[in-house]
Amino acid sequence: MPLRVAIVVLLLTCATSAPAAIPDRPFLQDVASRIRPAPELQQATFQRVELDQDGVVYVLTSLGVARIYDDNLLALDHSFRPLTPLRARDITVSQGALHYLFEDRWLSNGKTGRPLGHFERDEFSGLAVADSGTVLVFSPKSLRRFTTSNSTGQPVEGPPSLLPLPGKWWSKQNEFFGLRSDAILRLRADGALSVVHRGSNLTTLAFRDEEMLVGTQDGYYGLDPNSGASRTPRQTRLPVSEITCMVPVADGLWVGTTRGLFFQRTRPASATIPSLPDGPNGIRYYSGRRWLLDDHVVDLKLEPAGHVLALTKSGLNRIEMRPWTLAAKAEWFERKIRQRHVRFGLTAERRLPVAGDIASSEIIDTDNDGGWSSYYLGSQAFHFAVTGEPAARSRAWETFAALERLRELAGTNGFFARTFERKGFKFSDKERWRDLPGNDWEWKGHTSSDEFTSHTFAHAVLWELVARPGPERERIARNYTAIVDHIIQHDWYLVDVDGKPTLWGRWHPDYVNHYPPSIADRRLNSAEIIAGLQLAWKMTGRALYREKADELFQRHGYLTNILSSMKRVAYTPGFIHLGNDMGDEWNHSDDELAFVNYWTLYRFAFNRRLQRQYAGAIRDHWAFERPEKYPIWNFLHSAAGGGTDCDPEGAVWTLRGWPLDTITWRVQNSHRHDLTKLSKNFYRREMAELLPPGERPYSRLNTQPFILDGGDGGHIELPGDEFLFGYWLGRMQGLIR
Repeated sequence: MPLRVAIVVLLLTCATSAPAAIPDRPFLQDVASRIRPAPELQQATFQRVELDQDGVVYVLTSLGVARIYDDNLLALDHSFRPLTPLRARDITVSQGALHYLFEDRWLSNGKTGRPLGHFERDEFSGLAVADSGTVLVFSPKSLRRFTTSNSTGQPVEGPPSLLPLPGKWWSKQNEFFGLRSDAILRLRADGALSVVHRGSNLTTLAFRDEEMLVGTQDGYYGLDPNSGASRTPRQTRLPVSEITCMVPVADGLWVGTTRGLFFQRTRPASATIPSLPDGPNGIRYYSGRRWLLDDHVVDLKLEPAGHVLALTKSGLNRIEMRPWTLAAKAEWFERKIRQRHVRFGLTAERRLPVAGDIASSEIIDTDNDGGWSSYYLGSQAFHFAVTGEPAARSRAWETFAALERLRELAGTNGFFARTFERKGFKFSDKERWRDLPGNDWEWKGHTSSDEFTSHTFAHAVLWELVARPGPERERIARNYTAIVDHIIQHDWYLVDVDGKPTLWGRWHPDYVNHYPPSIADRRLNSAEIIAGLQLAWKMTGRALYREKADELFQRHGYLTNILSSMKRVAYTPGFIHLGNDMGDEWNHSDDELAFVNYWTLYRFAFNRRLQRQYAGAIRDHWAFERPEKYPIWNFLHSAAGGGTDCDPEGAVWTLRGWPLDTITWRVQNSHRHDLTKLSKNFYRREMAELLPPGERPYSRLNTQPFILDGGDGGHIELPGDEFLFGYWLGRMQGLIR
């Protein structure tokens, strides 16, 4: 590691307290692993999933028994030639072996093929097998038990009052339990049949230790299987209460419903065994195309490695549980971004004409390519500061070259573009593009304060953490001061090629101080321009920048604006800027811009007194944002005077729960029964609980996370570079060990 980088890391590490660091221990990363159905199954109805002792996955369909091949292909099973022409009515696994029910027999290929029983054709529709090898075949009209010594079976007699008989049966040790919508029947090993429980709207059973769990159309509860006495009260504060299937595991319960599946933790997570990052009330919820082909779960099974097999009406789904670390996850995101999201050095989105189909995708330009790319540059600067890896340094400089080009394409007066593209191929918001006569390129104007703030951040971290004194720092200063000089020369405005200030590129006192302290733009825009002047002064030592900042401080109250508490921001309608009401709702983009600006505002402050004042203002803002548990907010606060006074546990919880699938699938949570919905409010928060990232609509860091529903149905793939930003900044701050 270079000496300069080693010193930076040492200073940053010493500035934080070692006990606050969160160890990067393994956790379970949930990943949707797509299982492709063979063309022959396109019209099939999917009924049941089973797993044998060798890990072979079988699915009962209306067209026959299918199995998984090569880990991701589901196709009809032709393995056993005598069974190929037969159509199974049911399947189940007992003692590791698959058992089949056909129209006139049941059988298994296990135990050298000895298990076999015959009966009258078309008499039975389902089977269950006990640990002893006893087989129960059933229909709503009759039951028959087959023991290892009786291959013809023995009818089970019961009073007429028990008709119709259950259409579903489960085995527990050497007994069977049958489920009707209004009752649970018990068939003992001696053949006695009785009712063990009466209820209503019963849907499924499962067994956990010595407890029988009963699923219903309104939650689940637990009973003693022998006496029917209550063991677990009815649980209804669940994502969805209409239960279809349940699978108990050592630390909780997997539950299938008519609208997805969820895991509910019932025992505390172990510090030594990898586990899922829990959501509110210990629940993790999986629904929508991010996870499932459709949301109606028919059956559930768990593979030995802990992966979840969820059979839905449209087919088989697998949610893998991979023991990962944050370091491994960061490597994965880095590969993904480099392989799929780099366009002319900018990090970019991919448009998916076919929802969810990466093969159909293309890289597109967006309004904020320069802004988002600045944050990726920041992640690489932090990465280099921690590791000294040349590849991270190279990626940071590659992105900076793209930011330079944004300014160069826009001309020589310091104005800079949002993005650029080859002529004739622009995608986004086409009326804001500027033509370059005699050139192969077009660039996008109407640049805003968003871009100025993100570029300020990118230039600051590159200058501070990556660039060597001399030509490298001079290169950064040359590019950045051209932008600042443009703003000064144009009386604190960004002025486009049409000679007019852009909609949001405004820092003039007439604009800033027009807003009362209850509108966040007054505080934000003051901080943005002061941070820019501080950075330009630090880079060049030119007195002009400090003089201009002093003028804004002393004559126009910009320091007072910056130090104004965020508690003062409130509903203040009626302040209209070019058709936009600036005080009618909270704009989370302002939080994004404020926090990335805090890096430069604090670390490049003119003096220590200002730095202390800034730190207090930053802490004030972070306290409001703390419930989001967002890594970038926490670690930027730490880097800007907060030290260990942040929430590294919450930040790491978010990083662990971050989904690998960054496609903008439609996500819905407004139907959930386990969330506290909020009425319409100034902050636009729709629920009280913070959901794990994998349960939310996927979005950029300018979108607040307390939103129930969102997504466009899977037509955009975002890079996911916010993960790298948060992870590497946490590493640099010594808060992730």
